[in-house]
Amino acid sequence: MSAVLTALPVGLLVLGTPIFVVFLAAVAFAVFFVLPTPPIALHQVLFGGLDNYALLAIPFFIFAGELMGTSGIAARLIAWVLALVGRVPGSLGVATVGASTVMGAISGSSVAAVAALSKTLYPDLERSGYGRERSAGLLASSGAIDIVVPPSIAMILYGLAAEQSIPRLFMAGVLPGLLIALMMCAFVVAVAIVLRIPVVGRFDAAVALRATRHAAAALFMPVFVLGGIYNGWFSPTEAGGFACLYAIIVARFVYRTMGWADIVRAAGNAAMLSARILIIVAVAGVVTWLLTTQGVPQAAVGWIQSMQLDAFAFLLSVNLLLLVVGCFLDPTSAILVLAPLLVPIAVSVGVDPIHFGIVMTVNLAIGMFTPPFGLNLFVVQSATGLPAHTIYKGVMPFVGVQIAALLIITYVPALSLALGQSL
Repeated sequence: MSAVLTALPVGLLVLGTPIFVVFLAAVAFAVFFVLPTPPIALHQVLFGGLDNYALLAIPFFIFAGELMGTSGIAARLIAWVLALVGRVPGSLGVATVGASTVMGAISGSSVAAVAALSKTLYPDLERSGYGRERSAGLLASSGAIDIVVPPSIAMILYGLAAEQSIPRLFMAGVLPGLLIALMMCAFVVAVAIVLRIPVVGRFDAAVALRATRHAAAALFMPVFVLGGIYNGWFSPTEAGGFACLYAIIVARFVYRTMGWADIVRAAGNAAMLSARILIIVAVAGVVTWLLTTQGVPQAAVGWIQSMQLDAFAFLLSVNLLLLVVGCFLDPTSAILVLAPLLVPIAVSVGVDPIHFGIVMTVNLAIGMFTPPFGLNLFVVQSATGLPAHTIYKGVMPFVGVQIAALLIITYVPALSLALGQSL
């Protein structure tokens, strides 16, 4: 069976088959031709995996992000960040990182943030002296922060797969997300000083206040959503519904940039993206079920324990594994398949499962912009029309910066655990 679950998926991936078909084909072949399992079990597990209330948070937050991108909320946030960093060297690059972080705190969607920022900021970044490669690399890599800062769709999926508290995971992502953003900003400032990239604009208190007033309705969204979760007013799923309602009110009645037809169109786009994610959730649940019933997690735990690895060596090995996996699989697929296998091993060597969730999320966030198949690379290419090799060269320095941040996050657990102790 192990040969089936290895050779068949690899062959299908080489042929360019969608990832959910790859997983489903391997499991179906094993169930029908290898294992003495009744085929009806495949159907039951496939649909039973979606019978989880917490999964409703995913389409809600995707819809909120879609509304944010199409209503002009993203443009107001970018203008607000630019107004605050006007006199910083490399201010436009710093604003790109800052805007991506703020947008991540609203939607939790890396793809939505990268698409919005690429259309809005790429021309200005290139004209300001960053060049095509560096501009594309900055845009693709900044979007990775959105997967780490709450509310994060990746962390919702990890919480479900590893049976961990989603509010605690959200809180655990705050400091690591800010660390990545600060290290990215420091690198951008250093590059701007070395290359003498001019400062875009200057800080003006009146302009900053005006930009804050224009973006205030959007900025209150993460305050209400995350504040409601941590104060116990509503669950993460209910918070997603509230985020949608809030975004509709702001877009339709405060900013007046969307009509009802536009909102329905955004709902349709969100439904399509949600369907692509949830079908992976369903199929990954079947893979996990098959591996569990065959004793693979237990065997893996026993094998790791026999090697007598300590937490340091285990985390280093996991980082290397996930950085490679992230180059080929999207975070949704990787988390749902690997978390049930790796979390028991992490716990067995003394790693906190919340901390491990952050480590796993940051690794796969880096994979979002790592060649050859990082999803953010394709989003930037679609928005800018740049050739792939140009974008690949542009992201490599930022891969180094975020790997440095990953090592700090990995070996300083307090960054992930300090804020969530009270939850």
